[in-house]
Amino acid sequence: MSQSSASARRDFLKKASLGSVVALGAPKLLAAEASAKAPKVALATNDIILFQGDSITDAGRKKESKDANEPNTTGTLGNGYVYLAAAELLARNPGKNLKIYNRGISGNKVYQLAERWDADCLELKPTVLSLLVGVNDFWHKIKNGYQGTIKTYTDDYTALLNRTRQQLPQVKLIVGEPFAVQGTSAVDQSWFPAFKEYQAAARSIAAQFNATLIPYQSIFDQAQKQAPGVYWTPDGVHPSVAGCQLMAKAWLDTIKS
Repeated sequence: MSQSSASARRDFLKKASLGSVVALGAPKLLAAEASAKAPKVALATNDIILFQGDSITDAGRKKESKDANEPNTTGTLGNGYVYLAAAELLARNPGKNLKIYNRGISGNKVYQLAERWDADCLELKPTVLSLLVGVNDFWHKIKNGYQGTIKTYTDDYTALLNRTRQQLPQVKLIVGEPFAVQGTSAVDQSWFPAFKEYQAAARSIAAQFNATLIPYQSIFDQAQKQAPGVYWTPDGVHPSVAGCQLMAKAWLDTIKS
């Protein structure tokens, strides 16, 4: 972690409310917590749906266009699972006046989401918040010399959701399990079993906050019975067109029909 990155993360933790700081003790990754399932998300009229995360969520969205801050616009939703899920959701619910935003940014780790959380989450006042983050918290340790640990990830994620609950107590949470597919250009056996700790942390945090969990790893594992991993995600992290559709369908399955 660079000196500026470490300083930014320290500043974030200092700004966290007392309740968030108390929660910084890493939760125990109990199997009962990990297997707990929250009910499906029921949408209401005028819901504001926000997708947050890293490049998997970003998917090349247009950040500098004249419509960059507008919901439901082609380009600003990216070219990935968010766009596909949003298109289906809007087509299904023309009378609900849904507003859907994508604020994923490529390369982000949890502490980087926290740095921009006021502008890119809290000020939008989402009623449904979907989070997929974690692969960079691990991958950048291997690739870019990032020095964060599983405790860093767990503490930062817990603090971020505590902060969110304090500001948006009624927000409905959806947590995507970070995933990695072996036999691809970037993911090999060296990722495991260490990466599984990050997945277990995400599942445990989802249970702790009564969030609806999307088990993306098992979804991609099942898909490999039909086609090799590279068909669904060439590098093991970023989904192909087919992989984006898998993810969008899994996301839509969390919504109560």
